[in-house]
Amino acid sequence: MADDPRIQQFKKMTEADPDNELGHFSLGKIYLEVGEYSQAVDSLRRAVELAPTNSRAYYLLALAQKGAGQRDAAIETLRKGYDVANERGDLMPRKDMVALMKTLGVEPPAEEAPAAPTSAAAASAASTPAAGEAGQTITCRRCGQTKPKMAERPFKGPLGERVWAEVCQTCWQEWIPMGTKVINEFRLNFADPRSAEVYDQYMKEFLNLD
Repeated sequence: MADDPRIQQFKKMTEADPDNELGHFSLGKIYLEVGEYSQAVDSLRRAVELAPTNSRAYYLLALAQKGAGQRDAAIETLRKGYDVANERGDLMPRKDMVALMKTLGVEPPAEEAPAAPTSAAAASAASTPAAGEAGQTITCRRCGQTKPKMAERPFKGPLGERVWAEVCQTCWQEWIPMGTKVINEFRLNFADPRSAEVYDQYMKEFLNLD
């Protein structure tokens, strides 16, 4: 699968910029999808080093380590990732990591209420009064928390409706700088429908809408 054009694309990206966490994360995810576990481990470990609060990256790294036969390393990654997810309030990644721990024969940590999210976006959202549509709440697909629905659709169209219905304000705010990075890294031109498809795919992956 080394000839997969996506692999070549992201390899070029990481070679050009070794500190590009988006490139390493994407490359590792593709290696994981095609069963190249050792390569996935290398890429996802680098992604975790560059973005140590990305709880999803810990989960994928542990999956790759399990696939590569690195059981002890996978368990260590899951324990670290669990703590990160719990601190950030990322319930969905935490749930996935608990399930993976069980497949490895490890007793997961006792369930506890996650700490208040510590990101700047979360702090900003916390200081803003809830203004969901008619007081509605949603269970966010990315963090798993029940929060007020965003006051307005973030953008038009069916995907905008889905984001509005399934993603909280905090997680949407965290996507915005990552979306800018996607545009810049891939030199997206939205006059080309293919650019919009690339952007939407990354958005759905980041917000756990796939």
